[in-house]
Amino acid sequence: MAFDAPQFDLSEQELDDTTAVIRVAGEIHATTAPGFSERLNGAIDGGKTGVVLDLTGVEFIDSTGLSVLLNGLRRITRVRGSMVIACANPTVLRLFEITKLDSTFEILPDCDDAVARIRQLAAD
Repeated sequence: MAFDAPQFDLSEQELDDTTAVIRVAGEIHATTAPGFSERLNGAIDGGKTGVVLDLTGVEFIDSTGLSVLLNGLRRITRVRGSMVIACANPTVLRLFEITKLDSTFEILPDCDDAVARIRQLAAD
């Protein structure tokens, strides 16, 4: 029995010299997390201190994906930056709630709100 490749799409939009939006759609798990991690770490290494993770198109995330998020938050915090997540999928939000990561990450319902928040944090 053959399985279809997981649906996964990853893109990055640079808003300015220090801010980026990384959009993820589909599934974040052991197979797709390395590419996500590489993109997130690349943005931080490239000088982005404000990162919005647009997860509004994410249908599933496992512990490997959560690990990428936590490592990214740790790295951006070290450079005195901020990360905001955009997510409205009830299943994904429930995972953040169950793991108590909803108190670790700032999670807003859409990307526009998350971008406004990251800009507010940069101005503070």
